[in-house]
Amino acid sequence: MIKEKIKNERDLANFKRKIAKEFKIPLPSNFELFKAYQILLREKRIKRSKILEKILKTRKVRSLSGIVNVSVLTKPYFCPGKCIFCPTEKGLPKSYLSGEPAVERAKRLNFDPYFQMKKRIEMLKIEGHPTDKIELRIVGGTFSAYPKNYRIWFVKECFRAANENKFYHKILPWQNNVVHLFEELKKEQRKNEKAKNRIVGISIETRPDFINEKEIKFLRELGVTMVELGVQTIFDDVLEKNKTGLNQNTIAKATKLLKDYGFKVLYHLMPNLLGSDLKKDFDCFKILFSDENFKPDWIKIYPTVVTKGGLIYELWKKKKYKPYSDKELIELLVQIKSILPYWVRVARIQRDIPATKIVAGCKISNLREIVQRELKNKKLKCKCIRCREVRENYNPKEKIYLFREDYEASGGKEIFLSFENKNRTKLFSFLRLRIPNSEFLPVFKVLKDAAIIREIQTFGQMVPLGEKILAPQHRGLGKKLIKKAEKIAKKEFGVEKICSISGVGVRDYWRKIGYKLKETYMVKTLR
Repeated sequence: MIKEKIKNERDLANFKRKIAKEFKIPLPSNFELFKAYQILLREKRIKRSKILEKILKTRKVRSLSGIVNVSVLTKPYFCPGKCIFCPTEKGLPKSYLSGEPAVERAKRLNFDPYFQMKKRIEMLKIEGHPTDKIELRIVGGTFSAYPKNYRIWFVKECFRAANENKFYHKILPWQNNVVHLFEELKKEQRKNEKAKNRIVGISIETRPDFINEKEIKFLRELGVTMVELGVQTIFDDVLEKNKTGLNQNTIAKATKLLKDYGFKVLYHLMPNLLGSDLKKDFDCFKILFSDENFKPDWIKIYPTVVTKGGLIYELWKKKKYKPYSDKELIELLVQIKSILPYWVRVARIQRDIPATKIVAGCKISNLREIVQRELKNKKLKCKCIRCREVRENYNPKEKIYLFREDYEASGGKEIFLSFENKNRTKLFSFLRLRIPNSEFLPVFKVLKDAAIIREIQTFGQMVPLGEKILAPQHRGLGKKLIKKAEKIAKKEFGVEKICSISGVGVRDYWRKIGYKLKETYMVKTLR
């Protein structure tokens, strides 16, 4: 049989060339072959082949972090910010432009969250990726500025799309009252705990000055687990010149509140802002990871670019603003990545803005790859989580070691536990444990005097629910880290209770290891 002859990508390439030549047809893409394979599978004309699925899968990196990401864009709406660097386009949320993949999908689907979610899940399946564990990313600028009822409806529709196996769309108006919408949201969340497509985490974008305890309570009820803050820089003079309306104190306060309530905190950072320079930008990153007021868990680095419509465009035309050269920017990014700690993840180092929209600034599409190459040439290494994820380099015979890093951050104690290889070049699994300050008085009573697990993740090829294959996700690494975190909380800090900010789709996992749902958190009493 064909599948018995094809054992790797080289075999497949040879087979495709042979068939194309024999039947005088264009060389078929892996995407087309995988689509045909799935049709034959549904019609029961062939038997499933895990080897073929692995080889045919397109963009394997999409599920190599243990989950798949789905981005859903909110409708165009007023943003209170007046930042001079922010791209604008009529008919889109501020800071987003036509040509970006998530934007084009949203435009085609009239910004409907149900359709966007459903279509993206469908495409991921066609590409061969399991969609059992979904990290939902809600994009569109300042999510907190949208009306409360719209936000509840939006998230509820995303859950509904994940829950329904068949494509069934019923227009449900977001103008319904908040109480009714919340009831509908809770129903969909309960369904998602056992659904085929489980939402294991939700992230939103917002401004630091929108974060307060009232907003935090609302975000938790929606199921949000990570907040992306538009920080850009931590220097007050640069923030003022760029008319962000922010300052260091606002950023630090938002960061502390979010961490105390268990959220993962991601900073958007922008080198090359008006009023900054190469030295100042590098100093910004040094301070971020040495000053305990900041220390974000994740970062996205978005070098400033000039686009028509942004206020910075007028300054650039008048020669009052000049972007770094590509060489200068690459060197800066190399310096930045070489000083990062083991516990931070660099999610991106470039926006998805199409090169045709960029008037001035970096247009290099493979910027991360070039920076990695330069690091290697200079015999430097980036220790960030993303650069060390095990991905496809998994060897079940390789010995794994437990590492621990303690650091002070935002008025609390952070403990980063990880399973890695001996020289810390391969990261298999990690956990973030926070011990808040004893004076912390949360709006959620369950968090009082509790340790909190803010993040836990196991890397490597995503394993569909119910399957057991040779991968880090089936070595019980996550459970071992949780046990270690519980022991540390009890024995070292005298904590009697531990909470997890678990995503809705992971609640069943926590229940199986003794945790119960209380006030949106999974909670366990330590004995």
